[in-house]
Amino acid sequence: MQPYKRAQRLKVLLKEEVAEIILHKIKDPRLGFITVTDVELSDDLRIAKVFISVLKTEDRQLTLQILNDAKGFVRSEIAKRLRIKIIPTFEFLFDESIDRGFRIDQLLKEIKKTSEEV
Repeated sequence: MQPYKRAQRLKVLLKEEVAEIILHKIKDPRLGFITVTDVELSDDLRIAKVFISVLKTEDRQLTLQILNDAKGFVRSEIAKRLRIKIIPTFEFLFDESIDRGFRIDQLLKEIKKTSEEV
């Protein structure tokens, strides 16, 4: 089923705003380079799953812990910035698709190398 246009617009807007809040408002020196890759909204728009990627893979768990600890702050900042009836509850998750993409690319290179040797 195709998502409603409003939900799609809100998803894009939340992605931009959460990325800006993480970049400029969360003042934790332990946070490294973070990219918000996607936001998934529940059907009732009450839960937003925010998918992130981190430059250093060893910092994943710490980054997720910091962001999940700050999700109340992120929610309050969103409430100040957006005029929406329901402010979603945020859940931060690591985006595994980037790692899968690198792994597929690596496997394809190995296959190509093997086929050239034969």
